[in-house]
Amino acid sequence: MEELRNRTVIEEVRPLVNGGLFPIKRIVGQRVDLDAHIFSDGHDVVSARLFVKHKKDRTWTILPIAHITNDEWTVGFDVPNQGMYSYYIEAWADYALNWQHELDRKVKGGQHVNVELLDGVQYLDYLRPKDAPSKALIKKGKAFFADEEKYNEALDLAFSPELKALFQRFPFQTFVTRTPEYQVWVDREKAGFSAWYEFFPRSSSAVAGAHGTFADAAKRLPYVAEMGFDVVYFPPIHPIGDVNRKGKNNATSATKDDVGSPWAIGSKLGGHKDINPALGTLDDFKKFINSARALNIEVAMDFALQCAPDHPYVKSHPQWFRWRPDGTVQYAENPPKKYQDILPIHFECGDWQNLWKELLSIVIYWVEQGVTIFRVDNPHTKPFRFWKWLIAQVHEKNPDILFLAEAFTRPKIMHELAKVGFTQSYTYFTWRTGKAELIEYMEELTTDQSRQYFKPNFWPNTPDILPYELQQPNEATFLVRFFLAATLSGNYGMYGPVYENMLFQAFPGKEEYMDSEKYEIGRHVWDTRGKLKQVIKMVNQIRKSNPAMHDTFNYRTCTVQNEKLFGYLRSDGKDNHLLCVVNLDPYYAQSGMVLLPLNLVGINIDQSFTVIDLITEASHPWRGEWNYVEINPHGLPFHCFKITK
Repeated sequence: MEELRNRTVIEEVRPLVNGGLFPIKRIVGQRVDLDAHIFSDGHDVVSARLFVKHKKDRTWTILPIAHITNDEWTVGFDVPNQGMYSYYIEAWADYALNWQHELDRKVKGGQHVNVELLDGVQYLDYLRPKDAPSKALIKKGKAFFADEEKYNEALDLAFSPELKALFQRFPFQTFVTRTPEYQVWVDREKAGFSAWYEFFPRSSSAVAGAHGTFADAAKRLPYVAEMGFDVVYFPPIHPIGDVNRKGKNNATSATKDDVGSPWAIGSKLGGHKDINPALGTLDDFKKFINSARALNIEVAMDFALQCAPDHPYVKSHPQWFRWRPDGTVQYAENPPKKYQDILPIHFECGDWQNLWKELLSIVIYWVEQGVTIFRVDNPHTKPFRFWKWLIAQVHEKNPDILFLAEAFTRPKIMHELAKVGFTQSYTYFTWRTGKAELIEYMEELTTDQSRQYFKPNFWPNTPDILPYELQQPNEATFLVRFFLAATLSGNYGMYGPVYENMLFQAFPGKEEYMDSEKYEIGRHVWDTRGKLKQVIKMVNQIRKSNPAMHDTFNYRTCTVQNEKLFGYLRSDGKDNHLLCVVNLDPYYAQSGMVLLPLNLVGINIDQSFTVIDLITEASHPWRGEWNYVEINPHGLPFHCFKITK
């Protein structure tokens, strides 16, 4: 009941996710800036401070919170280490500082304050400094406050900055209001800045039609590294089911030569902890991971919680599946798509605890083999609380592990997955093509409350999705969609080598590839030297060498007087500023005046400056806010200007 005597109120702490139910998220080295409304009844001076601690720290760091205006307070702290930080705010009516404040008011009002000085002795008694100068100050204060002949000296000491600093170091606290503990989860840098390249290892052989191996895939790594990608993502590498195996183009009947879908996991050869023998052995996979690591590339593994009908789990743990009266399990469906080769796992089964432990053990097993990133297939079709538990369990000992959610679903569901622990998420970028919808989507991602926990990953294509925009052999379109993905988001990826080879043949009437690699071995040109590949390489170099590209949330829309030209600024808030202008018309040259927000780049309204196109290296003198741009899509359909003073 003691807290009923508290006089201070702490409200509107920001940012919080669901009132503090979930952690906010940051990247190592970033800063957490907090705001709060803090006030008390009456007119007494209020003090507040922040307590912050990393999980591994033994003691709390204490920071003063600054009053800005009208009961609004602010404080910030850095997060230099990975893992979980906790913090809370406490506030109180500060009677010592209030004594000093009221004393000042009365003296300025012409009052004699000898009694008030005597009243201040109790606050001096509360102080417990260890240094000699502070002890001497307190001793002198007690003597002066009680001596009428030292009245003027007592006032000087009472109003001294040294005494105020002592009151702040050793606050006089009674009836302290304290918030609950809130949390910040801090990821490593790759959580916010990465370039993904997806390919099927079985399509990596140099021999046409031959099933590729991890050794073949390792020979493709220099190609991937040359283009500047730092994450290689493989579809599932486990044994593929024989029962109900899919044929080419998702045919429901397969021939003996059909290799099936990698997402139909499990057969007599093993399950989620095993490797498809056609790809090689576990040692071969670990060698691939080491080869990638030598090129500064991390390997992302597909984590798909589903089973082929002949997965070992179906026999050893039938209770983990929902059986129908006819003795069958309903296969997975996403109408109109049907997945006859996949059985869903029944997360609500009575044996759910053992099921969850087994699924966690899959992740731990592959972490022990050297996997550091998981691309999770359809996580929105599994319980949120399962993911919260699993990811927390993994991060308890392995905070480096990143999870990408492959969830093309409703926004609130995507956001919930991010709240419960997913590091990154696929997005709607794939279908945002017009200027207005690109602006609307980017401003939603970068200004909405979701920016505190949702990190987007932009993909122009995936093995599942060939958007209508890319169903044409137009080089400018492929260049634009790549450039937008790579420069709008800190995290982006592409499915190759179909992208840089501009494969565009679609299944009639669908956003799907004809002769999809999901069901057969792809036949690719791996040594392409076309413009698209060269631009990919240059843009990835630009991304790495410019800090402005390392954070999605520094995006700012720039007005361009042409509806076909899309402009945006990326700035690190210091001295690295990039202006991107994209021609969204793949056929005709477009021109217009672009408005550069000079206040964000530290340039005066009448100052001349230079912009350098980082791709062509051409420089242009500019002056003032409005400047002219012209872009011919048959050259390069965009500019990436670095702004120099």
